[in-house]
Amino acid sequence: MFSVIFPGQGSQVVGMGKELYDKFAMVKKLFKEADDILNISISKLILEGPKEDLDLTINTQPAIFLISYSIFDVIKNEFQLDLNKAKYFAGHSLGEYSALSCAGYLNFSETLKILRIRGDAMQNSVPKGEGGMVAVLGSSVEIIEKILIENKENLNVQIANDNSEGQIVLSGKTKDLEKLIEILKDNSIKNIKLPVSAPFHCNLMNNATEIMAKELNKLNFKNGKNKLISNVTANEIKDTNELKNLLIKQIENRVRWRESVINMIENGTNHFIEIGPGKVLSGLVKRISRDVKIDTINMQSDIENLKI
Repeated sequence: MFSVIFPGQGSQVVGMGKELYDKFAMVKKLFKEADDILNISISKLILEGPKEDLDLTINTQPAIFLISYSIFDVIKNEFQLDLNKAKYFAGHSLGEYSALSCAGYLNFSETLKILRIRGDAMQNSVPKGEGGMVAVLGSSVEIIEKILIENKENLNVQIANDNSEGQIVLSGKTKDLEKLIEILKDNSIKNIKLPVSAPFHCNLMNNATEIMAKELNKLNFKNGKNKLISNVTANEIKDTNELKNLLIKQIENRVRWRESVINMIENGTNHFIEIGPGKVLSGLVKRISRDVKIDTINMQSDIENLKI
């Protein structure tokens, strides 16, 4: 039984999707639609860069979605493979929007627009340089939570992503993260400062939450074809009302990716198909379980070799 997963921010590279863009008219059509919907040349940014503009959150989020959606459409329409037979759809942070759109909860146009708004709101929620993110390697959630509780009077830092065994990402104010890095060093815990423009998935994103609450409440979600797993709960989403509320909560809450993957496996998934640029999620799934099959799909040869 397979589940389909979609990557989030950090998977982007200039030139992603170019092979499929060159080969399939339907991908060119989607890129053109995206340019018209967003009123910017997102296709030029994806195919030619510059990298620093593609890496801006306001651009990255709709760009990664566009690639994931294009690949999904090619698989479905050009290769007649039915990914909607999947047990679950799930995505990492912005990838959750790729998941819900490909599963039919929100159309292509509305998803692009809401991700442009989301990217802008998240990018501008905290003045540049005031917040950041740090990856912690080789430790456990329990150990990091204990350190954060012990230092909560002095530090405003939260777990942003519980990605896999031994990979946790923290968000907070830059000055607090610098203090925390010293504490982690004292405890011989390896950490890397991430090159991101804002402290995602923590309470410093409260302005973005307010904006997204207003915008998401304007949208009319439909009943999609597949069960979705929520980043916030790591569980199956019951209905479109819960989906909307969890997408609002997702902005400031921890991405429970490790727990989500474990939940999908415990409920029968033995094959994960990652659809989108890069293979970040495939790497994380491998760290969580060695017993599942993983396919990473971002080129025509990947689709040709896909068996479901």
